[in-house]
Amino acid sequence: MSGAALEAAAPRPGHRRTGTVLIWIALALGAVAMVFPLYWMLATAIRPRSEVFQPVVSLIPQVLTLENFRNIWERHPFLTWTLNSTFIAVVAVAITVSANLLCGYVFAKFRFPGRDILFFAILGALMIPIQVILVPEFLVVSWLGLLNSPWGVILPRAAEAFGVFMVRQFMVSIPDELLEAARLDGAGEMRIFLRIVLPLSKPIIAVLVIFTFMWRWNDFAWPLVVLTDQDLFTLPLGLNLLRGEANPDWGGVMALALISLLPMLLIFLIFQRYLVQGIASTGLK
Repeated sequence: MSGAALEAAAPRPGHRRTGTVLIWIALALGAVAMVFPLYWMLATAIRPRSEVFQPVVSLIPQVLTLENFRNIWERHPFLTWTLNSTFIAVVAVAITVSANLLCGYVFAKFRFPGRDILFFAILGALMIPIQVILVPEFLVVSWLGLLNSPWGVILPRAAEAFGVFMVRQFMVSIPDELLEAARLDGAGEMRIFLRIVLPLSKPIIAVLVIFTFMWRWNDFAWPLVVLTDQDLFTLPLGLNLLRGEANPDWGGVMALALISLLPMLLIFLIFQRYLVQGIASTGLK
């Protein structure tokens, strides 16, 4: 191809600038669409009740107040709901992440009869909606005497198929030679897992912690089935209780929803440096 033809085929600087501007506009619109619900939640939580129920509500609160936060503290067992959610989320993260790491390591580095069939069966569980197993799961929890108990929420999902899959995909990339060298030095399997595999798996551990905490903290359907005592409710169930009142206090609902977001933001900020790396590494194999 001649030089003139190459010059004609190359994008002109003006076209490149136009494309860049359009991309930035699209990104800005997407950011606004995602951030606006959070802003509206904050604006509703800090405006007085009289302003919330006006026929036309302004985007910017005319009066700032913490009345809604005080109301949910005084009228509802907010602290109890928060402690219940924290206990369930933290214990579930510890159990689920540990189980997923061990199962993923076994599938990635050990060979045993039926390994591939069992792994594909676990992958098949990802395609089963929770609504399908809700009744059998409830019957099992009832038979174990765990109804109306935090353990009835935690234990049925002590291991996640998605987490096992992610860990397995990540740990396949760990060199087998490194593990064999440790075995030749006399290290046992558990010592290899704790001293070698886990330090190399920080990115995928961060991904599991963030995802598991988010799923457990926001879980609504299963706690709604298991928990009947309001003193055992989690924050999502408390939000639903406030929303279902005859005359909902939307300012209080938004205040409680805003507070429920803070732990997830904290977990994300702590583990964000490993999040992208863990997701990218999982997709290499």
